[in-house]
Amino acid sequence: MKNAARNVLVIDIGGTGVKILATGQGEPRKFLSGPEMTPELMVAGVQELIGTSKYDVVSIGYPGPVRHGRPIAEPHNLAPGWVGFDYEAAFQRPVKIINDAAMQALGSYDGRKMLFLGLGTGLGSAMVIGGMVEPMELAHLPYKKGTYEDYVGIRGLKRLGKKKWRKEVEKVVAALSRALESEDVVLGGGNVKRLKELPQGCREGDNANAFVGGFRLWRKPAARKTARPKPRKETPLPD
Repeated sequence: MKNAARNVLVIDIGGTGVKILATGQGEPRKFLSGPEMTPELMVAGVQELIGTSKYDVVSIGYPGPVRHGRPIAEPHNLAPGWVGFDYEAAFQRPVKIINDAAMQALGSYDGRKMLFLGLGTGLGSAMVIGGMVEPMELAHLPYKKGTYEDYVGIRGLKRLGKKKWRKEVEKVVAALSRALESEDVVLGGGNVKRLKELPQGCREGDNANAFVGGFRLWRKPAARKTARPKPRKETPLPD
């Protein structure tokens, strides 16, 4: 398979739904998740939706921290059991796992130092610099009387109402962008549609970019060309 094109199955796991898209398919398909969703139920749901479609490898966007391709903490909005689960055995395919916000960030990247913030059930976050994606867990850092997620995630939206929530989003985006010295800010996630206008310096992401990022995970990075130094002209010494 080294030289053959891979058929990739991308799985985007969220707090309220699981979306899948395979190479060559036009539209993602979805089934509901929630606090009862275990990894076994996720695999069963994916296999039911994918049917007889063929795929060689799997990309998973996971709603929590991932280190060295493995989840290291249970997701806040799903049932436990995700840490230590054998995903490759379950799918019988090679699997790459990345934080869900990082996967969408990778799909949104256009070349500049980019901060991605996903306004969904919680707050997803990632940086992309030089084509390298770095997942970040900003959601649960202290902010005011709670965490960033408590103010700009779905709980904050329900508690504060749209008007106050939008102001909090503007404050949080400005503070994080300034602290991380980003050149490009992408706001993604389902709740970005609830903003009347985007904060200054931001562009709207597309949830479909999560699938772009999932496909990019399996692309071989282009080799960097190293420019050869030009030979230096020797200046003759005076007689």
